[in-house]
Amino acid sequence: MSTLPGRWRRSAAALPPGHDVYANLLDRGYGGFAEYAEVPVDVLALKPANLSFEEAAAVPMAGVTALQGLRHHGEIGAGQKVMVNGASGGVGHFAVQIARSYGAKVTGVTSTPNIELVRSLGADHIIDYTREDFTRSRQAWDRILDTIGNRSVSDLRRALAPDGTCAVIGFSSMGNVLGVALRGGKQISMVSAHATAKDLDLLGDLIQAGKLRPVIDRRYAFLDLPEAIRYLEEAHARGKVVVGAML
Repeated sequence: MSTLPGRWRRSAAALPPGHDVYANLLDRGYGGFAEYAEVPVDVLALKPANLSFEEAAAVPMAGVTALQGLRHHGEIGAGQKVMVNGASGGVGHFAVQIARSYGAKVTGVTSTPNIELVRSLGADHIIDYTREDFTRSRQAWDRILDTIGNRSVSDLRRALAPDGTCAVIGFSSMGNVLGVALRGGKQISMVSAHATAKDLDLLGDLIQAGKLRPVIDRRYAFLDLPEAIRYLEEAHARGKVVVGAML
C-alpha cells in the first residue's frame, strides 16, 4: 500500500525548486500514513510527468523492490528466461514489465482471474498456478523472482536452469524463510531492497518511455484506512492499493 507523494520546494542541485517529486522511504523508518512527510533530498526523484499523483504513489517501494530483485544476481539480459511468481501483485506486476523492458522472455505465475492482466503487462507465457505447478514444468528459467515465498528451496531449484538464480522477496511461512536462509546458497537467496534515488530515476525513465505503468487496484481516502488494510490482509490485491488525502 502506498501514500500519495507531495511537492518539494527546497532548492537542491539535482531537483529544481517547485517540481513534483516522489520518494522511497523504505530505509527511513517502518512506514505510516500522513498527509505530509519530511523527506531527505537524497531519496527524492522527479515524478514522471505522465503519471498522476495517485499513480506515482504506487511506484517507489514496489517498483524499486522489483528492480532490485531482478538485478539481485546481476543485470537482466536480452533473451534470458525470467519467471515471476506472483506476477499480478504489487511487486510482481512491476517485475514483469521491467524484465520485458530488458528484452527478457517473461513467464508470469498467477491465478485464473488475473491471467488477462498479466498478459496485458507483456508476459510472454503465463502459468495458472491453480492448474499447473511451475516447479513441475519442463521449463527451466535463468532467473526467478519469487514474490510469494510459498515454495521450498528444492522446488525452486528444480525450476532453475543449471546456472540459474532465484531471488525471494515475500514469504508465506517462517519455515520457508529458514529454508532459503540455510539451504538456498548463492543460487537462491533473499532480497533486501534499499531506497535509492538512482533506481527511482531509472524507473522514471521507463515510465516516461511507456515501458512501465503502475496498476492500481483500489484507492482509499485516509478516513477509510481500516478498510484498506483489511483488503490488503486478504492478499488478493491486483497491482497496488493507494491511500491519500487527495482521493
